[in-house]
This record gives sequence, C-alpha cells and structure tokens, in this order.
Amino acid sequence: MPNTYSKMYCQAVFAVKYRKAVIEDSFKSELYAVIGNLINETEAKTLIVNGHYDHVHCLFQFYPKQAVSEIMKNAKAKSSKWINESKLLEDRFEWQSAFGCFTYSEREIANIFDYVKNQEIHHQKLSFREEYLMMLKAHKVDFLPEYLFKELE
Repeated sequence: MPNTYSKMYCQAVFAVKYRKAVIEDSFKSELYAVIGNLINETEAKTLIVNGHYDHVHCLFQFYPKQAVSEIMKNAKAKSSKWINESKLLEDRFEWQSAFGCFTYSEREIANIFDYVKNQEIHHQKLSFREEYLMMLKAHKVDFLPEYLFKELE
C-alpha cells in the first residue's frame, strides 16, 4: 500500500518438542542460518537467530501485511524438515507446536539483539522455563500455568 509506513520488530521463541536438549553444537550454527533464511523467505528481515540446546530465539523485522504465525509456521516446518532430511539426529525431530511472540520498539532492538546473541551466557544461570516465564511476565502476557509447559501435546 502506498503511504503505509511501519517498522515492527518481533522476538519469537520456540522450543524443541518436549523441550528435549537435542540442538547440538555440531549443527546449531547451520540450523540458525537455515531458520534465518526461512524467515527472510517470507519477506520478513532476520536480525539474529540463536538459542540453546532446547529452544530458539528469532529476532526479525516484519510488515503489517505479514502474520507472525505464518512466518513461524514456515520457519518451524521447513527447519524441522531440514533437520530430519539431513539426518542430524537419530530420532525424528519436531518443534513444540506453540511459540512465544514479543514485540519491541526501535530503541529496544540493540539490547534485545545482544540478549539473543548471548543465549549461552544467559543459560548458565537460567533455565528455559525461567527465561520464558520472565519474558511472559515482562510483557504482561496472560497465560494459564497448567498449559504453559504441558509435557504432552
């Protein structure tokens, strides 16, 4: 649309199904690059993808015509297919069906970029569960605790 101006940023966070710690050092950099390219494939703009052994953070810019759920659907489906077809793990790989989505302003992006970049350091002190709860509370997201970390999907 002419004269539509926007600059929207999102950090999406999603976990390995059952939060299994299977993202190995041997392929994690390539996986993050694949996810970043898949986000770009949707015409969003990846700023950084990083994570830990059981989850991933994606920071990207997107536009009003885009649905974050579609961006994530594409990234998660195609990246799990890439992992399985590449035979990187002995067992079939799947992402958890849900994801967290948090938006930020331009002035917050440098700090959020650094946060995503330093995931290994954060997780020396903090579990994924603790981190995720902290993000939900910081963004005042309503949630039902009994469904948040449901082991079976």
